[in-house]
Amino acid sequence: MKERKIFYGWLIVAIATLALLISNGLSIGGFPVFYKSIRQEFVQIGAVDSNQAESFIGFGASLTFLTAGIISPFAGWLIHKFSVKRMAVMGCVILGTALVLHSQTTSPTLVYVSRMLMGASLGFVGVLAMTVLVANWFVRRRGTAIGILLTGTSFGGVLIPLFTAPLITMYGWRTAMLLVSLVIWLALIPCLILLVKNSPSEIGLLPDGDNQTPLKTQVTPTASTGLTLFEAMKTPIFWIFSLCAALIFYPIFVTSQQFILYLQTDKVGLSAEAGALAQSALFFVSVLGKFLFGFLSDKIPPTRVMLLCCSIMFLGTLFLINLTSKTAFMFLIPFGMGYGGTFVLLQRLVADYFGNKDYPKILGVITVVETIGAATGGILTGRLADSAGGDYTQAFSLVIAVTGAALLIVIILNFMANNINNKSNSEHQGASELR
Repeated sequence: MKERKIFYGWLIVAIATLALLISNGLSIGGFPVFYKSIRQEFVQIGAVDSNQAESFIGFGASLTFLTAGIISPFAGWLIHKFSVKRMAVMGCVILGTALVLHSQTTSPTLVYVSRMLMGASLGFVGVLAMTVLVANWFVRRRGTAIGILLTGTSFGGVLIPLFTAPLITMYGWRTAMLLVSLVIWLALIPCLILLVKNSPSEIGLLPDGDNQTPLKTQVTPTASTGLTLFEAMKTPIFWIFSLCAALIFYPIFVTSQQFILYLQTDKVGLSAEAGALAQSALFFVSVLGKFLFGFLSDKIPPTRVMLLCCSIMFLGTLFLINLTSKTAFMFLIPFGMGYGGTFVLLQRLVADYFGNKDYPKILGVITVVETIGAATGGILTGRLADSAGGDYTQAFSLVIAVTGAALLIVIILNFMANNINNKSNSEHQGASELR
């Protein structure tokens, strides 16, 4: 009896997950642990006015996310033209360079440049690129595979603060930033170069490990199905889905980037260490949400799973109405679970709604829209906090409202998806009767 080998696609998932852990962890998810030290030093040396310190942090974070979104369509085109592997290695070089630059500068302008470079790197070694890579390897188990993949963004938020915070205490934020950047050069780049294959056909396999026969001429059958970018943009569901993504990423981004600063205000009163722990807790819980809801989306209609996730997110935000140190984690747990699930479903539903033909390009355009929502949240939250003397209460009240609006859009999406399915079933039934 022939021994069954483990499908190579699962190694691809592992490497892609590591890529997200490092890239998102060092540029978005785990980066807020540096914020307090950066803010204090730049105010102390007079590089930033104390009345604009929160906006300085919020604008920098928004620049990273906004740049990632703006570059996504271009990155999607390059990935389609060349390969995920080549673009991912280039993204690693950009990210490593950005961290070195940020660690050495005392200029707010150069901080913004480095944050933009971090965003640019995410176009090539972030969620878009790694989702495209994994989607090439899986069809039937796509929800599970993407769910596992996107835990990388959460694990980055869990692990980076836990080992970076002690480094900041011992060596200062600048040396700590240089030290953590070594993981890009010494771990991630070698893994990408030596182990990644762009598609199963490169080594004679089919998606999901089906019929694993070493036929080098075998071509993956999933790349030619679905809508082109322009065809997708003509459908109402494209624009409703894009608006949904923007509204969902507003609270996700604000919470993952600026909630740690809210926790350390006098009103809530958590220490820097406790804030870092809360940051890690948010991403740890989101890991569970990504895996659980990604798995569920293979079992029940993904749009229904999206509705469940967004409902949990909204219910969690209600604890922000009177936030204290005791209720902070009561907000983080349901919000993190729901946020993890919506993050997975947004990536999956692009492929489910529009197919694989122009998947990198379509996902790239939708990423632009969702990053506009995220960047708007980051900038607006910083300005509202500055206008309130550093108090984030009003800014996070807006998070509640935006999450509620996202839930309403997801309900609309469910009705639209049901109508599409019913129409498709009727067409199939009619075709069967004609036969």
